[in-house]
Amino acid sequence: MGNKERKSRRKVFRLWFSKRRSRADASHLSEISDDDGQDDECMNGLSVRSLDRGPCILNNELRIFVGTWNVAGRSPVGSLAVDLDEWLNLKEAADIYVLGFQEIVPLKPKTVIGAEDPTEATNWNVLIGKTLNSKYGGAWLTPMVNPITNDDYRYYQAAESDTRLRSDYEIVSARGQSRTEYKISDCVGSYKLMASKKMVGVFISVWMRRTLLKKYCVSEVKVSSVACGIMGYLGNKGSVSVSMSIGGTSFCFVAAHLASGEKKGDEGKRNRQVTEIFRRTSFPRPSEDCHKNHPLTILGHDQIFWFGDLNYRLYLEDNLARELIKKKNWSALQEFDQLGKELEDGGVFQGWQEGDIEFAPTYKYSSSNCNRYSGGLPSRAGEKQRTPAWCDRILWHGKGVKQLSYFRSESKFSDHRPVSALFSVLVEDQKCAHSSLVPFPPFSPLHNS
Repeated sequence: MGNKERKSRRKVFRLWFSKRRSRADASHLSEISDDDGQDDECMNGLSVRSLDRGPCILNNELRIFVGTWNVAGRSPVGSLAVDLDEWLNLKEAADIYVLGFQEIVPLKPKTVIGAEDPTEATNWNVLIGKTLNSKYGGAWLTPMVNPITNDDYRYYQAAESDTRLRSDYEIVSARGQSRTEYKISDCVGSYKLMASKKMVGVFISVWMRRTLLKKYCVSEVKVSSVACGIMGYLGNKGSVSVSMSIGGTSFCFVAAHLASGEKKGDEGKRNRQVTEIFRRTSFPRPSEDCHKNHPLTILGHDQIFWFGDLNYRLYLEDNLARELIKKKNWSALQEFDQLGKELEDGGVFQGWQEGDIEFAPTYKYSSSNCNRYSGGLPSRAGEKQRTPAWCDRILWHGKGVKQLSYFRSESKFSDHRPVSALFSVLVEDQKCAHSSLVPFPPFSPLHNS
């Protein structure tokens, strides 16, 4: 090859490389390889490789808001929008909102044993959608709900044309037996309802920025429910879970309501229900499913969030607990926290994490519209004697998760205070990860002329 041709090739090489480097984060690119000194006959070009976890894998940061609220069987009302706005902390908007509720219906025999009624779940979704999207001047989704009879369903993103807005959200069971549809009101809102599931009073609702659906491959959205209440199988207690993949990272969100009670040994009931939820929660894949690596169980996911009215109490006499609360000595109070003890001893949630609790116990308040804990001295007629406790909790497990905040809100809507946590998570860019090598323009091996 002549000098002129070699110079031309080198110029193309430098131009190509500078363009690649300007489009990629330099921290994720690594060495330029020549196939580790293989014979010249095997060298058809050079490649850019990643230093870790295979070729050219980029991790992007997302913010996930996780919230839990026991609403004591009360229906959402219009005035609740102010409380919801404060709970969701919309001044620091997240990319994904994952909201878990307990007791969205009263836990009476009719609601526990009878057929599922989607009305209250629909009402909550309407209010959540309105709160999230009206904040940013967009329309919100109007749910048209048909009951889901099969927990094994998949999410399909419907196309939207410029001239006609088509059905925006569709859940299709594996057998095609039932589905839930959501239509767009007038125009597209900022947040989209990705999954929603109710079991008696336990309810989960997951919302995502619409822009993320253009940036990432969001797939395999599935739900699972586990009833472990009365007789071990009724839905007054248990969990509803959502599994999904964003890019190359799998997520699992578990909203739970565990056994109540503050007698000695009641914490053992809660521990057993946690074990049951881990054992019985599954996200089966249909035989024709091509996503063979999608997790089947909770612990198979890359990042997991478990939240709800977990009902763990304090190993402490009522008057001593109230004294520490008056002093706002949260660190001393945490020494007697049942869930903290379980996390420390590995009784349940081995390897899981929870942020520092720097807020007052969230249960039990005397009644709605009240800032006084139930019971205490002097006792009031007809009022339940309950030692205040941090019943409402948010835990997480997995790499690439960082908690940014953990706090309670002050809504007096129920006898529980809502709790929230904001997380920063790393999501693997699947589109980049799928490309095994990034080739340079092919050129012939260089030889001395």
